Amino acid sequence: MDYKYETGARLLLLNIALGLGTFIQVLDTSIANVAVPYIAGNLSVSADEGTWVITSFAVSNAIVLPLTGWLSDYFGRVRLFVYSLVLFAIMSFLCGFAGSLRELVFYRVLQGAVAGSLIPLSQSLMISSNPEDKQGMALGFWAAVVIVAPVAGPILGGYLTYVYSWPWIFYINVPIGLFSALVVWIVLRKKESQIIRNPIDWWGLALLTIGVGALQVMLDKGKDLDWFESNVIISLTIVSVLALAYFAIWNHFQKYKIVDFSFFKMRNYAVGTFCITIGYMLFFGSTVTVPLWLQTQQGYTAYWAGIAIAPIGIIPLLFSPLLGKYLKMFDLRYVICCSFLLFAFGYFYQASFTTQTSLFEVMLARFYQGFGLLLFFLPLVQLSLGGIPKERYASAAGLFNFIRILVGSGFGTSLAMEAWYRFSIFHHGRLSEAITIYRPLVTHFYETLGNISPNFAPPIVNNIIEMQLQQQAFMLSTNDLSWMAAWSFIILAPLPLFCCKRVKFRHPESRSILHAHKHLFKHSRF
Repeated sequence: MDYKYETGARLLLLNIALGLGTFIQVLDTSIANVAVPYIAGNLSVSADEGTWVITSFAVSNAIVLPLTGWLSDYFGRVRLFVYSLVLFAIMSFLCGFAGSLRELVFYRVLQGAVAGSLIPLSQSLMISSNPEDKQGMALGFWAAVVIVAPVAGPILGGYLTYVYSWPWIFYINVPIGLFSALVVWIVLRKKESQIIRNPIDWWGLALLTIGVGALQVMLDKGKDLDWFESNVIISLTIVSVLALAYFAIWNHFQKYKIVDFSFFKMRNYAVGTFCITIGYMLFFGSTVTVPLWLQTQQGYTAYWAGIAIAPIGIIPLLFSPLLGKYLKMFDLRYVICCSFLLFAFGYFYQASFTTQTSLFEVMLARFYQGFGLLLFFLPLVQLSLGGIPKERYASAAGLFNFIRILVGSGFGTSLAMEAWYRFSIFHHGRLSEAITIYRPLVTHFYETLGNISPNFAPPIVNNIIEMQLQQQAFMLSTNDLSWMAAWSFIILAPLPLFCCKRVKFRHPESRSILHAHKHLFKHSRF
């Protein structure tokens, strides 16, 4: 019996509901960032302790992502998506209602766990629910949501926190989540995927949980604990490496695998995953450091820093659905190469910033990068996952997004922050070397302040000079990261050309079936 696709307003409403389910999950990865000081103050804890609100969500979310394939087989894709959204809405309400940090962190762990499957499941349901001629536009809409949500997070979080209070960054998820779950259930409840309840590998699940959990905590807390100068970070690294290494070996020999690594036998999947992970690392590193530079050194509030970086989402939001519709007309490999080159142009422009750079110039640089982002996410998703059957799409998308988020966002954020601070220390030292009484310009500067001798200058004068040195050092450090990102994208540009032009799935089981058909045809009298 042929599958009957939804049409008209019913299909449009379904796509919107799937997009909203993805939106609130991605939104919650960044919306709490600007509210941490307010949450910490309200719950009477330090700002450092308050960051566990972010870490707890990221850890549990990362653990569940690679389990999406097994979970969708066990419960069914539609049921799992609806259950996850309803539980996400409930956990969001409890997060806003929490009266202590311990309660909030506990509910954030549960919130991250139930939300872990939403991104790959929404992607999978988009593919299976839309006819082939509309899949491109639907995926374009989905890509726009995934791209815009992290940019909208700080802006929306800052607005809700300033105008109302921090619990509203969680309460906003409740009506959206329930609406999305209701629409998806009404439309797709009779189109559930096949239920396959394989036994669960408890040892593998334990090793994966320990390995990913330790790795995520290490990445989030590394800067605060001075990385490998801390015994805690060293211990977490050892635990993570050993647990993940044992998991990889154990998982390989299991009949019912929690995570299926056979997708990496496909060249497009392997190369595409590598490209999107490195590209996402470079993009996300800039998305974190630029607003931080604006707030700490340029005097911007969290809200205006969010406004400054928001233009990167304008082009993807407007044109991603259109790109998805016509993407099949182009060779995806060359589209991705153009994306990397456009990213490089945007970052080269950003590398020319000074401390006198205006809000408009910051927004213009991010706007230029939006052209690269438009051609980056959706083409790489299509190139990597385009040849995978619908019944295995959730599993492949879960692993794909797990690597992209954990390595791209986790490592990208940690490496960018560490490099930003290290480079600022280097530039501060070099600039300080130039401030010497043996330079005529320095002596002239002190004389203009009232014939003051550099050796007997009041403390306030030295403090002003120190502030200027620090501001310039962080400015140069920000530019260094932009230069590195630009050249890295240029180096990445040829890599997509190693992919196959036509996307075809070749699973080990499909090869045996193909050979059997060839054998029958060879010995047939017809």
